Amino acid sequence: MDLVELLKAALFGLVEGITEWLPVSSTGHMLLLDQFVRLNVSKDFWDMFLVVIQLGAILAVCVLFFRQLNPFSRKKSAEERRGTWRLWAQVVVACIPAAVIVIPLDDWMEEHLGSPFVVAAALIVYGIAFIVIETIRTRKPRGSHFASREGGLFRLGPDEDAPIQSVTQMGWGTAIGIGIFQILSIVPGTSRSGSTIIGGLLLGCARTVAAEFTFYLAIPVMVGASGLRLVKFFLKGNSFTSPELATLGVGCVVAFVVSMIAIRFLMGFVKKHDFKPFGWYRIALGIAVIAYFLIAG
Repeated sequence: MDLVELLKAALFGLVEGITEWLPVSSTGHMLLLDQFVRLNVSKDFWDMFLVVIQLGAILAVCVLFFRQLNPFSRKKSAEERRGTWRLWAQVVVACIPAAVIVIPLDDWMEEHLGSPFVVAAALIVYGIAFIVIETIRTRKPRGSHFASREGGLFRLGPDEDAPIQSVTQMGWGTAIGIGIFQILSIVPGTSRSGSTIIGGLLLGCARTVAAEFTFYLAIPVMVGASGLRLVKFFLKGNSFTSPELATLGVGCVVAFVVSMIAIRFLMGFVKKHDFKPFGWYRIALGIAVIAYFLIAG
């Protein structure tokens, strides 16, 4: 078993664990890392690895938010258990728009829009979006919202004044709206978490709510995407070799551990700060990517 390949897999797991939850595009970072660090694997395995490694990341969400997501907990009241089932239903419904549109177009988008310049453009465009949205929220005076449990499109305002201060206050319209924003992540470099967080902010969610619901949405999305990619892998007549299993296992384990840290960091960060730093990072990275590939090309 090649130690160097396992170290490479660990590096990909590290990048996946950090960028899956921060709104900076995990797929974009993984594709860019692949330009400098190449796993010694087949193309079929790489295409599968790029998606299935997310299972390690999603396990971190299940562990960290187990109490909130567990509808069978005896420590919850009957009302709280009903609320948890309602949350799961909202998550499932919110995933329908992306499932209907993204799954049929997945292979086409990967083939035609997987270039570094598309990734860079998406990084920059959504980086600007974060900065503009947060600037508007910061400048809007407090008390600018009506007293409402439900947000509305472009109902921006200071985070303390956001209509939706808890996931339990989220209505069906907001959940579906965030799910529609998730469709934007079909473009490489957009970031699934970035698109849903932007949707949550525009629909009146506090930053912590937008981030938390984004984590929950990732569970069915990532499990479904990973399962689909594994089916495609095996339908092509592939099977795992021992080194490949080790590579995938190391990547998933590292992604899980790093995701635990990244999720806690993000939830703590957005309680005191806005998303502007991620916007500036996206813009800087996008410009660097364009410059690099223009020079190297």
